[in-house]
Amino acid sequence: MKIELPRGSGIGADVTGVDVKRMTDAEVDELKAAVYRHKLLVLRDQSADEAAYLAFAKRLGTPQVYLQANYHHPQYPEIFVSSNVLEDGRKVGVAGTGQYWHTDYQFMSAPLSTTLVYPQILPTHKRETYYIDMVRVYESLPARLRNRVDGLRAIHEAKWRYKLSADDIDRALVDMLELIEAHAPPVSHPAVLKHPITGGPALYISSGFTTGFVGLSRDENEELLNELLDFVERAEHVHTHTWQLGDILYWDNRTVIHKASTTPPGEQSKSYRIGVYDGHPFYTNGSEQETRTTVEGVRLSWLTVPRRRNPTQ
Repeated sequence: MKIELPRGSGIGADVTGVDVKRMTDAEVDELKAAVYRHKLLVLRDQSADEAAYLAFAKRLGTPQVYLQANYHHPQYPEIFVSSNVLEDGRKVGVAGTGQYWHTDYQFMSAPLSTTLVYPQILPTHKRETYYIDMVRVYESLPARLRNRVDGLRAIHEAKWRYKLSADDIDRALVDMLELIEAHAPPVSHPAVLKHPITGGPALYISSGFTTGFVGLSRDENEELLNELLDFVERAEHVHTHTWQLGDILYWDNRTVIHKASTTPPGEQSKSYRIGVYDGHPFYTNGSEQETRTTVEGVRLSWLTVPRRRNPTQ
């Protein structure tokens, strides 16, 4: 197995000379260590069916089953299906997922440690996923912004990204919002988390899920969040991965945010995602108890106010 940095890239590494169906324990351990070092790994030239792909994920940790069943693969619920392709005339999975900056399960008390994505069908035109290194972003923050965000807890919500399913027909919008909030109520996490393996800091916010900060007024939240997100999403921070068939991407959700590109009209796209808990705490500052109680305390003041910033890309 060879792990090497692509030329001209500020993030990630290519992994070649290995088959995920036949990896040794030593190779699996090397891969798990490398994802924290490089943040994003691209395993090239893979050919695994669903069972083998899931078996590989289980060697990396504990695969997650996503909270909404309409995303599940019909035989393997751990596989989250992003697809606009009908199978035997039936819709399988959800189309157009993740086309906004986010990190997986950021809106839950236990965010996903790591993510695997394996494309099955790619559009004729290029298919991309974009990444931002949030360790680098934190290090690059102007001192004024870093001082403001250090020590804060960021609030994350899922309901604004809820995708309608067949079960939602005849359901009022307010009822759908209440339903998703019942399954995934707002949570808070440190806005700057301490990584459990590297010990380093990373900014942990995104325009997809972050709605504000605990303890700030509405105006203070809007000002600080918009200023931070404008800095985070600068073009010079964005790393673009262009997909090739046979790629399996593996990344650390603590240190990168990501966004999928749109699929050109009339073209097909299908990929399999598996979220994997790596057995480590998501961060080593703060606690799960804080995650629940601090959000409950601000629910009636800040969380009921719609966000001004709601980007679509």
